[in-house]
Amino acid sequence: MSGHSKWATTKHKKAAIDSKRGKRFTKIIREITVAAKAGGGDPDGNPRLRTVILKAKESNMPADNIKKAIQKGTGELPGVSYEEAIFEGYGPGGVAILISIMTDNKNRTVPEIRHMLSKNGGNMGEAGCVSWMFHKKGYIVVDGKGIDEDNLLNLVLEAGAEDMNRDGDNFEIVTSTDDFENVKAAVEKAGIHVSFAEVTMIPQNYIDVDDKSAEQVLRLIELLEDHDDVQNVYSNFNITDEVIARLEK
Repeated sequence: MSGHSKWATTKHKKAAIDSKRGKRFTKIIREITVAAKAGGGDPDGNPRLRTVILKAKESNMPADNIKKAIQKGTGELPGVSYEEAIFEGYGPGGVAILISIMTDNKNRTVPEIRHMLSKNGGNMGEAGCVSWMFHKKGYIVVDGKGIDEDNLLNLVLEAGAEDMNRDGDNFEIVTSTDDFENVKAAVEKAGIHVSFAEVTMIPQNYIDVDDKSAEQVLRLIELLEDHDDVQNVYSNFNITDEVIARLEK
């Protein structure tokens, strides 16, 4: 899963850029509202809402913003009604792409996403064409410097993790969605810094792409993620350290 680790941690760094914080807040607020509408406004009884609130706090979102987003979801405050959907397709190099959206107008969003894909070397596919390649999992990245691998492995397995791998200086930990919070909490309780953590879609297999295709895929994903209605983009490409190094400059 090395490709996922490198791209996931890169996305995390990019998400921290102040210039994009406003858009990130908007998307998290939308996610909170939808989670509260679907499962209620009490995070103790709504795991999805609880996970999104953690994401909001990690992004330094003010507590009042979180509260208002929950109230819009539960109907205590007026708000826009959003519809969730998953779009599937292919990108440059034949990589699989899953696009998670939340929109107040699906008839507007579908052609916009289709156009974005076709204009950037991809195409939208039928429902189910690539989703079978992905599993919904908890995903945690830990900086491995100074960490004993055996001790960390024992710690996360005892907390409920399914797997742990080393990728360069990082350890990547995979959990079920149910055990994600427990494993993350166990790692943090042990005094180990978590550099990235999310519930995500992890591909079963990866496609190696050359530098040109990698840059095209990254550009397409950035364009998709910048769309107001797109919450998350998942793919199964594997890229080199050199491309990542150029991206991080």
